[in-house]
Amino acid sequence: MLKIGDVKISCPVVLAPLAGITDKVFRNIAREHGCGLVYTEMISAKALTYKNSKTKELLDLSGEEPPVAVQLFGSEPNVMAEAAVMAAEEGAALLDINMGCPVPKVVKNGEGSALLEKPELACEIVERMGRATGLPITVKIRKGLSKDRVVAVEFSKRLEAAGAAAIAVHGRSREQYYSGPADWDMIKKVKENVKIPVIGSGDIWEPEDAARMLKQTGCDAVMLGRGVLGNPWIISRAKYYLENGELLQPPDATEKVRGAIRHLNLIVAQKGEKSGILQMRKHIAWYLKGLPYTAPLKEAVYKAKKRAEVVSLLEEYLRQED
Repeated sequence: MLKIGDVKISCPVVLAPLAGITDKVFRNIAREHGCGLVYTEMISAKALTYKNSKTKELLDLSGEEPPVAVQLFGSEPNVMAEAAVMAAEEGAALLDINMGCPVPKVVKNGEGSALLEKPELACEIVERMGRATGLPITVKIRKGLSKDRVVAVEFSKRLEAAGAAAIAVHGRSREQYYSGPADWDMIKKVKENVKIPVIGSGDIWEPEDAARMLKQTGCDAVMLGRGVLGNPWIISRAKYYLENGELLQPPDATEKVRGAIRHLNLIVAQKGEKSGILQMRKHIAWYLKGLPYTAPLKEAVYKAKKRAEVVSLLEEYLRQED
């Protein structure tokens, strides 16, 4: 069993923090599929300390099965420490710092992957958050800002010395965003140079990919990101494959559409009909990906305003496919 600080992780398959995706509903669905650790969406430490109501909603962990990691982003040690205390009070099992986000507006503020080239500041943030909360502090990084500015190994060693309890490594540079193959060799190099747990991230689309990453890199856990979009079954399938060496069948059309309907019902119950339907449009498109004759359905779902209307459209699609 993997331990991050004193937090026990029952399964080496974890859910990446995904902005606009990993809300409470999605985290609970991932848990149902056996996910070992779930993360909140990326939360602005500054907005949290300013008591922004929408940001505060992202920190709602009530009723969730632990452990839940809260991911914060920012570049001011005192603000990050204050936000960390707020997250701890809400029940965070551990705190993760985003030092990998490639989005320009984040990087321009000296946050996210910009911190890869500010190791002293990055280490101060880790130290301050750890002292303020006593919780395990983890960091999610990329291999560097560009192919000519690869820093992951030395950066990870410094974070470990500053007190980081684990490091998640996405095997791409900031410059790559999500294009090109992820560099699993870099994950391996980080693992070989630190003693704390390393979580590998990048290009896990099938259960076999999870097993391959663990074997090739020696990392302690794998982090699923884009591979879970519309496909939470990859979590339970990867977990089963790692435990038994056998592949479970992927979900068929009925399972996917029923999963989309359930997700819709849960998110509407959590966030209300208007907000829930708006947020589910992208999820439903992901659930339907790869299924035949879904273009008209996606268009109709995009125009729908009521939960019952969306459910009716999805159920009618299933009747036509039977």
